[in-house]
Amino acid sequence: MGPTLLTVGLPTVSPHFWAGPLGPHLGPKVWDPHVPRISRRYLGPQWAARKGPIRAPKKHVCWVMTAEEVHCEHQNPQINPQFYTVERILTGCITAKLYELHRTLLKVSFPPSRTRECVRKLPFLQVCVRKARRIQTPEPWTAHTVTIRQRLSVATRSRQGEQRDPEVELDHQQCLALFSRVKFTRLLLSALISFTKKETSAVSEAQKLMTQAADLLPAIHSSIQYGIQSQNDTTKGDHPIMMGFEPLVNQRLLPPTFPRYAKIIKREEMVNYFSKLIERIKNVCEVINITNLHSILDFFCEFSEQSPCVMSRSLLQTTFLIDNKKVFGTHLMQDMIKDALRYFVSPPVLSTKCSLNNNHQAKDYIDSFVTHCTRPFCSLIQIHGHNRARQRDKLGHILEEFATLQDEAEKVDAALHGLLMKLEPQRQHLACLGTWILYHNLRIMIQYLLSGFELELYSMHEYYYIYWYLSEFLYAWLMSTLSRADSSQMAEERILEEQLKVRSSKKSKKKKKARPLSKEITMSQAYQNMCAGMYKTMIALDMDRKVRKPQFELDSEQVRYEHRFAPFNSVVTPPPVHYIQFKEMSDLKKYNPPPRSADLYMAASKHFQQAKLILENVTSPDAEVNRILKVAKPNIVVMKLLAGGHKKETKVLPEFDFSAHKYFPVVKII
Repeated sequence: MGPTLLTVGLPTVSPHFWAGPLGPHLGPKVWDPHVPRISRRYLGPQWAARKGPIRAPKKHVCWVMTAEEVHCEHQNPQINPQFYTVERILTGCITAKLYELHRTLLKVSFPPSRTRECVRKLPFLQVCVRKARRIQTPEPWTAHTVTIRQRLSVATRSRQGEQRDPEVELDHQQCLALFSRVKFTRLLLSALISFTKKETSAVSEAQKLMTQAADLLPAIHSSIQYGIQSQNDTTKGDHPIMMGFEPLVNQRLLPPTFPRYAKIIKREEMVNYFSKLIERIKNVCEVINITNLHSILDFFCEFSEQSPCVMSRSLLQTTFLIDNKKVFGTHLMQDMIKDALRYFVSPPVLSTKCSLNNNHQAKDYIDSFVTHCTRPFCSLIQIHGHNRARQRDKLGHILEEFATLQDEAEKVDAALHGLLMKLEPQRQHLACLGTWILYHNLRIMIQYLLSGFELELYSMHEYYYIYWYLSEFLYAWLMSTLSRADSSQMAEERILEEQLKVRSSKKSKKKKKARPLSKEITMSQAYQNMCAGMYKTMIALDMDRKVRKPQFELDSEQVRYEHRFAPFNSVVTPPPVHYIQFKEMSDLKKYNPPPRSADLYMAASKHFQQAKLILENVTSPDAEVNRILKVAKPNIVVMKLLAGGHKKETKVLPEFDFSAHKYFPVVKII
């Protein structure tokens, strides 16, 4: 029997794949791509119309060949080599479900003739079976009963005590390589489709699929050398040139924007890319285990700090807010905001033991406020779906919305306090909602300034007023806000305990509860000390003339200062610090005697030492704590050396190394 060509049409629920032998003068038995599940002998349309469809034999004999072998071995003008590419073969192997996944993912409805083009878009299917091989299956194949691996690898599997023929071993490895790539495609696309479902269980299913896909990457990496290899032709661009692969096939799907250069990665780098992508997607799946809004915000911030790809960022956004209606498809955003208020400041209006809980007017106040909070907080979370540069730009604009919320929160607090004083004079409702909004205002402002270091927007001579604004103003306000919220929580707990004592005569043992804001207060103290240490370091270096300053011609330091803090002008609380106020508050001449550079170096060393002591007392240090310690410890030594006059006369400028931490550099004196 001669070689056989496997060709397929549109995959259906129960597809039949088979092909007959090549005769000496007859064409191959093929399927008409427009007539699924009907086998026709290719002898021309008149013969096909006269004979009609041919039934499949009981045992199907199939040969898999590449387009090159078809074109070289069978110079038949009636055979189109492009029709027999491996992508076309793989399309037949993909089940009906996977076919629907293709259509959903690509957002196009394509006929069977375009299936090959769409499958080409997947770069991990670039492995061809280089040699024809005979496969026998007892029944017409269906994807639900017989897997590709059974069809391709059983015939070449070694038996016990049998020596492996090198040619058979090569065939076996090529079949396994093909199987791994098809299965990886199915798992990846199935996981992506799972994210579109509204049920939370679908995300857990996607996480399992990603784990299975990650197990296939070693097999894919070990079989890169098989199949058609790309040609090193630099005259046609830096993309790989190979049969069955067109790099510009999806160019029509690009949006009508300025074309961006996208470099196609190599096969070796492809495995590493998919490995990182799978880890990011698995990390995205962890968000469904978080129930608190503050923890969700922290998760989005930490995930964004890794600079993930746009695909994983989009999956995180769609997982959090499905159809812009419910969080994780089950929780209302208003309920999440109320839980966040209870967690942060414990306002009496949300307590079941408070008389305001049954007051209709108080309910209207708090419901209206929470409804107005929904849109800004959803926008804040969506901002973290952008890249880091665009995040900073949008954070400056969203401060206007939070400034409006701040004004409304103060009015609602005053109204609720008036109602509460009439019902329960011993309780207060002052600055509860306002404290919560102020906390988020300060976090946005701090994130806006710190991201400038990450994006390398600041010059060296600007460091000192950026760190001053953070240490002396923003972190000071944040510490005060967190302390006020913690005090409000403790006061509310004492009132609830007194109510329980009155109702119950039994004495209950007091257990020390962990303060929910204690870790954030500790980290804020450490950040404040690090910023203060860097501010005094920059002032001392400037006094020793080791900071290069530009010659201002068209602008001045005041212009640059006002430009850096321009987004804060829309915020009423905390009030912005203008340049004149900054110069008055940071003027060293008001001290008697004015401090010298050595005094400032020692003061900076003490700040770094204080940050080190605070972080070393953290019970369970995370990666952020360790990164700050890597900066604080060497800076303590450098500041003490500079305070002792080390290399004071040298004119070489210091270096600021941000490799250990993106916000706080290690100062190096060369």
